[in-house]
Amino acid sequence: MFTLPELINQFLEYLEIEKNCSKLTIRDYRHYLEVFNKWLASTLPGKNIEDLDLQIIRKYRVYLANRADDKGLTLKRVTQNYYVIALRSFLRFLIKNDHKTLEPSKIDLPKTESRSIKFLERDHVHRLVTACDTRKEEGIRDRAILELLFSTGLRVSELVKLNRDQINLDRREFGVIGKGGRARVVFVSDRAAQGVQEYLKKREDTFKPLFIRYSGRVIEDNSGERMRLTPRSIERIVKKYVRKSGIPIDATVHTLRHSFATDLLSNGADIRSVQEMLGHKNIATTQIYTHVTNKQLREVHKAFHSGNK
Repeated sequence: MFTLPELINQFLEYLEIEKNCSKLTIRDYRHYLEVFNKWLASTLPGKNIEDLDLQIIRKYRVYLANRADDKGLTLKRVTQNYYVIALRSFLRFLIKNDHKTLEPSKIDLPKTESRSIKFLERDHVHRLVTACDTRKEEGIRDRAILELLFSTGLRVSELVKLNRDQINLDRREFGVIGKGGRARVVFVSDRAAQGVQEYLKKREDTFKPLFIRYSGRVIEDNSGERMRLTPRSIERIVKKYVRKSGIPIDATVHTLRHSFATDLLSNGADIRSVQEMLGHKNIATTQIYTHVTNKQLREVHKAFHSGNK
């Protein structure tokens, strides 16, 4: 019989090899399941995965509701759900591999308050990109980054992996491998293509990465990997121009992804197409953006319902 830590390791290997999950996803699942393992061992010593029942799950959820994070704050309801979702996925894996345990479908997830999606209006995007000082090469790079994020809806992890020979500026498109190893085609707007083109014209190096850093020591190597911007660097760049532009929204890199989807939908794009462009596996994930169409429906009702005449 395998121990619980051994089963957890088998599950994480399954996520990596068969599900092709990212290192970040695997790291999070490892954390969530190690918390469960430690809690079970300390609270109910001698119990193993075969003994799991709904009463034990309730006790675990009470523990999560009172658990503090690194800052000493009680875990938010949505964060508590992440722990339970990880546990359900783990149990599903165990049953699939003929281990006797609790049926995961019996574990319900409590509803959380729906969070409003932050997105930028067209004027906000304009103020953001024009806040870059394009008299400097660094400013030209930053504007190209902001334009490309809004034009493509790329995740920050996808943006930092881009290489300069990957983007076809003539065709205004390129391919990326996104979350879960899913490939998709990304389209570049005329304005974003122009921004990237101007940035590459200024580059005198032969480094492979599309976006490189300008701070710190220049490290000469064949690939230029050590010059590549990191996700954290991109996040800092976005925050810098949010402050500088004075827009009324505390925007992040992901806000620009939301803004990309919102812009498409508000201009008449269908939700299936937006799903493809965002790289969402399920349409339900894309439907969080239907807040945009709500305003359009209101206008349709106002214009065509006989009670408004």
